Amino acid sequence: MNYYENELKALKKSNRYRAREVVDERLKDFASNDYLGLAHNAKLHKDTCKELQNLPTHSAKASLLVNGYHQVHYDFERALCDANGFEDGVVMGSGFNANIALIEALCRKNDVLFMDELYHASGVLATNLKDVNVVFFKHNDMDELKTLLTKYPDAKRKIIAVEGIYSMDGDLCDKEVFSIADKNDAILIVDEAHSSGVVGDNLMGVFDFYNIEIKPNHIKMGTLGKAYGSFGAFILSSKHIIEYLINRAKPIIYATALSLYDTILAHKSLEYILKNKEILKYQIAKRQLIIYEELDIKIDGLIVPIVIDNNNKVMQIKENLKDDGFAVGGIRQPTVPKAIIRVIARLGESEDELRELCKYITF
Repeated sequence: MNYYENELKALKKSNRYRAREVVDERLKDFASNDYLGLAHNAKLHKDTCKELQNLPTHSAKASLLVNGYHQVHYDFERALCDANGFEDGVVMGSGFNANIALIEALCRKNDVLFMDELYHASGVLATNLKDVNVVFFKHNDMDELKTLLTKYPDAKRKIIAVEGIYSMDGDLCDKEVFSIADKNDAILIVDEAHSSGVVGDNLMGVFDFYNIEIKPNHIKMGTLGKAYGSFGAFILSSKHIIEYLINRAKPIIYATALSLYDTILAHKSLEYILKNKEILKYQIAKRQLIIYEELDIKIDGLIVPIVIDNNNKVMQIKENLKDDGFAVGGIRQPTVPKAIIRVIARLGESEDELRELCKYITF
């Protein structure tokens, strides 16, 4: 029985049907979130394998709370805290799970969550898992956020959720959100999946970029499968909040701990980023300039959203670029309001190849 035949037909008719495609390694990759090209760094991989071989086990084997918390997890968490200025942290399986953990665990009865309307789907999903009192505010609209905060004087806790760099629009969160959270004694969640490793004096993300003094109400979530070229995620905050999450967040309590390979690799990537930050920042700036020169688009990070607003045309452009040897993202509804070509000006491909891609793009 084809139980969902009609639903699949509807997706195909609206040009919103998705299918997996095995990666074609012959294409120049301007589609993935491997911002710094570290997923291709052979030395990081070899050094990780060498270290893993010297451990008594190659698998985490259990959850962090049931014999699965290894020294490599602890060491990486401490390194992340030192690099980002937070008291404590926890590593876990993915950014998707990290958002579920944060929002499902932190938002309790009589709390109010104020979420940017463009927050990641994982966070939005978490608000539907139980009766979370969520209020969405217009994207990066700090005036509306301030107004909404005044409308809930009896909230037990106020929680604000924003992204450091938004995954589809590619723009930074407004710096004012930090002061708004402080003035309203609100917990602030910043999803730095697309900003960690890309912006800031030390390439640590928007806390670093805006030179924010870390406070007890600040929470930073970051992923390891993007700029760090590994897999997994981390949450950084005060010791108090990490202690609470370890006791209440289901994706931490009930999931197998992050793999030892991915943890070691991410730790080595962190060290690489900090050691090579000046040349990496220079290379990022060069690619941002190329995008401006060729496409007249200013970008805050390495995400280039090109609005097409036509599903058919987006997929046709994507296929045409594939024929020319380039992989780009073709993003359609409901992920975005209007269909876009999403280019990642990643350091894994050369400046000349990026410029060549820009000249091929027609829209």
